[in-house]
Amino acid sequence: MFDLIIASFEVVYIQDFLYRPIEKLSTANNHWNPKIIENKEPLIKVQFEPKRLYIKPIYFEQEIPSSIKFIYLREGVYRRLKQALAMLPEQYSFILYDGYRPFQVQQSLFEMFSQSIKYKQPHLTKDEVLKETLKYVAFPSIEPTRTSPHVTGGAIDLTLGDCDGNALDLGTYFDEMSVKSATRYFEDHPMDNEVALINRRILYNCMTAVGFSNYSEEWWHYDFGNLSWARRVKLENVQYGPVLADLQNNDIKEFRYV
Repeated sequence: MFDLIIASFEVVYIQDFLYRPIEKLSTANNHWNPKIIENKEPLIKVQFEPKRLYIKPIYFEQEIPSSIKFIYLREGVYRRLKQALAMLPEQYSFILYDGYRPFQVQQSLFEMFSQSIKYKQPHLTKDEVLKETLKYVAFPSIEPTRTSPHVTGGAIDLTLGDCDGNALDLGTYFDEMSVKSATRYFEDHPMDNEVALINRRILYNCMTAVGFSNYSEEWWHYDFGNLSWARRVKLENVQYGPVLADLQNNDIKEFRYV
């Protein structure tokens, strides 16, 4: 009876923790330039886990040039993802859309988003198009002071799903260029979508509890160990620098640290 009571308290505690409102998010200070000390952790292929962890390499499915058909993460990022998954109630799953992103894919996505913004908002100046594009996709770079997050293997895009791998309602589609994609949007507009509000809280609290930081403009994007992460948490060193990959048959043939 005592163990049952303790177990009940643990369930309540975990649920309360996951439902906690999303705090005001730190933005990356681009004037803060941590030093990259590459720890050479390998890229690990993420494995599907029935009812818990689903793999949906969305850019491969969208046939983006040079996209890969598997999802890779740095070893430490994968380990933290599994820790976050352990906190997730059994009726939920994670659906992974993207992890390590070859530099070639970053270039293709940046151009695609930029062209889309130009088409939808033809009144914008060149500088305004660039600024708007940078809200949704990082500039393709391997420079130490502006390394693209996904190129390091230290960034992950994901959502919540049910046990069958069906995506739950988080308020927008993945990669949607909308003000509603901002992580805290429903904290400020709770009556717009109460289901999405709760689901975003669950995802956010699971991921940040194990050390990830969130990009405030995208509820689906989380970082650990890369430049963007260090700029948000104000650390002087970064363990994940850029990784360049040689590709074959939409997979990584070999990779090297820059």
